[in-house]
Amino acid sequence: MSYYPLHLNIEYKTVVIIGGGHVALQKVEALLPAKAKIVVVSPQVTTELQKYIATEAITWHQKEFEPADLDDAAMVFAVTNRTDVNDAVEQATQHWQLLSRADGKGRMDFINPAVVRRGDLVLTVSTSGASPKLTRQVKAQLAEHYGEHYSTYVAFLGAARQEILANFNGEQKNQLLSDLLEPQLFMWVQQGKLEKCQAWLKHRLGE
Repeated sequence: MSYYPLHLNIEYKTVVIIGGGHVALQKVEALLPAKAKIVVVSPQVTTELQKYIATEAITWHQKEFEPADLDDAAMVFAVTNRTDVNDAVEQATQHWQLLSRADGKGRMDFINPAVVRRGDLVLTVSTSGASPKLTRQVKAQLAEHYGEHYSTYVAFLGAARQEILANFNGEQKNQLLSDLLEPQLFMWVQQGKLEKCQAWLKHRLGE
């Protein structure tokens, strides 16, 4: 299957996860940065999931799955180890609700790529299910190459871009936006000298 890559805004949207095991935990931890409203439906959950439940980061419905559990869901994960339950989830999912089955059977509206997050910089890797091992390998390579300093760097670029857009237009605006990618700025961020980046920006803005 050829998947269409997409970064989806699910902030405050309900995401229902059927299952309470290790895979459910992976889904929860991937969803939390996106600020989704996460609901887990399962008779039991792992100790790690219980920690998120205790802090009210997620909601737990301690029960067997019923079709009504999906009423408000924008996205659904069927991640139990029982094919009959996953089948029941698929049958209950409406055509407008996005469904992913961890067992890879039946309907698969989407798959989750491997993700490296550095603030607003989000790098995703997928082999469309062909080789999860290669996906993990490439993710590790990206994580090593794009270190934590990229969070600061991208945050600076975003703030600087907004200032430029608010004060300039035409060719001058385009030139300033291009100048933001000067290697020296990135080097300063790596060295922890963000004040030099700010001074550079003020100078370019004519302040």
